[in-house]
Amino acid sequence: MYGVCGCCGALRPRYKRLVDNIFPEDPEDGLVKTNMEKLTFYALSAPEKLDRIGAYLSERLIRDVGRHRYGYVCIAMEALDQLLMACHCQSINLFVESFLKMVAKLLESEKPNLQILGTNSFVKFANIEEDTPSYHRSYDFFVSRFSEMCHSSHDELEIRTKIRMSGIKGLQGVVRKTVNDELQANIWDPQHMDKIVPSLLFNLQHAEEAESHLDNHSLWEPKTFAIRCFKIIMYSIQPQHSHLVIQQLLGHLDANSKSAATVRAGIVEVLSEAAVIAASGSVGPTVLEVFNTLLRQLRLSIDYELTGSYDCAVVSTKIIKEHEERMFQEAVIKTTGSFASTLPTYQRSEVMLFIMSKVPLPSLHHAIDAGKAGENRNRLTQIMLLKSLLQVSTGFQCSNMLTALPSSFLDRLLSAALMEDADLRLFVLEILISFIDRHGNRPKFSTISTINDISVLKLKVDKCSRQDTVFMKKHSQQLYRHIYLTSKEESNVQPHYEALYSMLALISIELANEEVVVDLIRLVLAVQEIAQINEDNLPVYNRCALYALGAAYLNLISQLTTVPAFCQHIHEVLETRQKEAPYLLPEDVFVEMPRLTKSLDHLVPEVFFRQSKISEVLGGSGYNSDRLSTPYIPQLTDEDRLSKRKSIGETISLQVEVESRNSPEKEERAPAEEITYETLKKAIVDSVAVEEQERERRRLVVEKFQKAPFEEIAAHCGARASLLQSKLNQIFEITIRPPPSPSGTITAAYGQPQNHSIPVYEMKFPDLCVY
Repeated sequence: MYGVCGCCGALRPRYKRLVDNIFPEDPEDGLVKTNMEKLTFYALSAPEKLDRIGAYLSERLIRDVGRHRYGYVCIAMEALDQLLMACHCQSINLFVESFLKMVAKLLESEKPNLQILGTNSFVKFANIEEDTPSYHRSYDFFVSRFSEMCHSSHDELEIRTKIRMSGIKGLQGVVRKTVNDELQANIWDPQHMDKIVPSLLFNLQHAEEAESHLDNHSLWEPKTFAIRCFKIIMYSIQPQHSHLVIQQLLGHLDANSKSAATVRAGIVEVLSEAAVIAASGSVGPTVLEVFNTLLRQLRLSIDYELTGSYDCAVVSTKIIKEHEERMFQEAVIKTTGSFASTLPTYQRSEVMLFIMSKVPLPSLHHAIDAGKAGENRNRLTQIMLLKSLLQVSTGFQCSNMLTALPSSFLDRLLSAALMEDADLRLFVLEILISFIDRHGNRPKFSTISTINDISVLKLKVDKCSRQDTVFMKKHSQQLYRHIYLTSKEESNVQPHYEALYSMLALISIELANEEVVVDLIRLVLAVQEIAQINEDNLPVYNRCALYALGAAYLNLISQLTTVPAFCQHIHEVLETRQKEAPYLLPEDVFVEMPRLTKSLDHLVPEVFFRQSKISEVLGGSGYNSDRLSTPYIPQLTDEDRLSKRKSIGETISLQVEVESRNSPEKEERAPAEEITYETLKKAIVDSVAVEEQERERRRLVVEKFQKAPFEEIAAHCGARASLLQSKLNQIFEITIRPPPSPSGTITAAYGQPQNHSIPVYEMKFPDLCVY
């Protein structure tokens, strides 16, 4: 029997004998390396035998697994790994089939060590670049099995962790092997992703209690886990694909519009963190769509908060908590700022215009909701959108203010400054400050004070550029007017005055030339007169605050202009206030417990800054003294009549009155002509109508010369030429030989004869002759 067996063994095929020889008598000795080299050489020399080698190794491994001979199992897998690494011939496909069959056998085993062994072999295989495609290979079993391993619930923590780690590595291997193989089933199909993604999330979730390992749902709240997951995703993918993740999150946010506020807030927080990680400008071409989605969700949240229902029904199945909706709104506002911080300057400007266009304002072109509910909705929407705009504008730096604050944006923004709501006015001021402050000086003016030496502030001051000069020529009167009107609001509190002071100071530093400095001084003196005259019956605190604001600013601008006589006058008034009326200084007013007086009716003239004195001292240093001596008067515009505030006619009617009974300069001023509100209104309306007519006439002339055919223009000019010649002849005749009066001569008051003729400057010339 033994001889016959030996004889039969010698007759076995060579590939089987080579395979048998790699196994030692004692499995503890490991793979026989010399025989493994012979087997590898044989496989490379006769690649058509490779599939048979794989089948035979598979047969031995399955038999050894069944007999619990795990040492030989490990040797067989090691041999398979080496053959895979060495052989890349066209016939490797059949060998791989045998290999995957053996890996599957190990993964099906209940022994953790065999599962881990099979996974490690599969990972090595996944890293191999195959030369030939496979038409019939399937990895469905491996996706399912590795996903099961990811959810292992083994009793021992260490073993459970190893099995789960092997499952994750296995899934990575499957994705790596299939993602670029067009012949394989798409790994991104739901049937695969529904297994892979929950398995990864399950292992990413770090739970403190063992029972919560089975909770792989509701992961948007709390948001910590979701943020950690998406940070991993954003850092793992290439930057040019970041916008795809963000678009998916936006779509998911829209799909969950009626979910709980905590869930929506979690999604928005993830969006915020993802935007910070995304490279600059990588949020995709539809930037405005991103902000449109966020603002739409913000508006929906406001509606939910006001109605108490997701479907606007009287009885809702879901209870809406106001504080949770507010939390969601704050998350949206934060996210708009995060998105904007990743955008280039030009896109950021577009976003700010887009947000501002959504703010409901009482204007001719933007209707607002009516009724009490409409007012509440408008107010909340205004506040939330302006807070979003403030987030976007924070840190925004643009050297050209005309680009940063175009008319279409600035007009709407300043309209909000005329609203009654104190919060809205404060947001507008803060937004303007964020635009104007291009050198980081804002924190240095966070508190209002009359500092003796401003050099300690270490202000960063640059010369006013040409673009800044053009901007101020175009928009300065708008800014001054709104500063003036905002300063006299009764609902102002300390933050409003601090913002006004910061704005005045930053304009002086960033945008000021000689003309701007003069206008700012006039403006502050007009603010002082608001407190003096007190037409609006402001409380004592507001009046003291205006006095203190003027003192702080004039102290600052006097040191910036470095005119000794100007500084001396300001210093004298400050000293007088310190002795006689400290409640007119910021150090007594802008504190936690203001130290005020009961009445401001008996102030001595020396505590006021005098316009005539300032005009005199600055005029001697080259400033425009005529302009300095002219009181500042804000202009009346359409937005005043449309805004929800008291009539501005009452505000400025008496400001035209140059003489004031409380003014310290009463003896220095000439009596002024009495001007009523009706007179001023008529003058303004008439001048506006004439100006509009003139502008329209010029526009038609320009349009005609731009669009009309050349022949028509030539014919028109030819006809005008003869008319021009006749007019010129008449002029020459009048100037050289005046015609006699039909009635002879007219004796003037002093008995001198006068010819009754038309003066040259009153004659009407053709339109096209005026250059």
